[in-house]
Amino acid sequence: MDVFRTPEERFEGLPDFAYEPYYRTVGELRLAHLDAGEGAPVLMLHGEPAWSFIWRKVIPAVRDAGYRCVVPDHAGFGRSDKPTDPTWHSLRRHVELTGSLLEELDLHDVTVVCHDWGGPIGLSLALAHPDRIARIVILDTVIDHREVWMSEVWVRFRDFVLSTEDLPMGELMQGSCLHGFADDVLAAYDAPFPVPESMASVRGLPMSVPRSDDTKALAAVDAFLDALGRDSRPILMLWGERDLILGLQSGQRLAARIGRRINHVIPDAGHGLQEDQGPLVGGLIADWLLSGV
Repeated sequence: MDVFRTPEERFEGLPDFAYEPYYRTVGELRLAHLDAGEGAPVLMLHGEPAWSFIWRKVIPAVRDAGYRCVVPDHAGFGRSDKPTDPTWHSLRRHVELTGSLLEELDLHDVTVVCHDWGGPIGLSLALAHPDRIARIVILDTVIDHREVWMSEVWVRFRDFVLSTEDLPMGELMQGSCLHGFADDVLAAYDAPFPVPESMASVRGLPMSVPRSDDTKALAAVDAFLDALGRDSRPILMLWGERDLILGLQSGQRLAARIGRRINHVIPDAGHGLQEDQGPLVGGLIADWLLSGV
């Protein structure tokens, strides 16, 4: 397996991100994560093309409320090693690698917070590890692949990342948010991906999404959603009011399908609600946890 490792100097001087990375080795890969605070663990799972940097505005409120924030970079993102074959990147592989983090750190009583691609990864993990994961927080994500094929913005994004060799990651991230980025934030989202061969994950995950008429995939999705609907663990759902990729109606359909509701619609926030309203998101998660769920 060919792997790209982003040079460490790419991550120097990142704005508002004074967290030391921790590294572990799984097979041929060196994988990175953050570990901040003490207490019951809160596992924060990012999407695409983000990395742990996207949680920097959310972590303080959760950490300061007495929780341990464990924030991995998925393989292919952030400081983690990046397999250069797009077809390597499948949901199954990312679930397995994230599950190995739970086991290696021996995490229990976990709250998993999942956004975008972190949704199917984190929710799969929750179903596979009910002994370790006690609570779930869902932010602007999708399980039913028919939802993304209904999103013109997502389809355009998919076509763009599959057809463009050198992807402007900072601009792609900015396009998922309502508010413009300062130059140093743009640079931080570009940092993990200095050359085209480092960008395979951003192509591979959209490539792995089944077509909307894939009957085998639809059966698997229905079984997945049925299992979530039967799950009795506490779930908090937050959704960006002005998400143009997975609109509020998409979130409402997901909530209804699993017998839940969106607890808070986040104002003045797009798909990247951690960027648009990070302190508010962190505060709502912290308050929910402190309520004794």
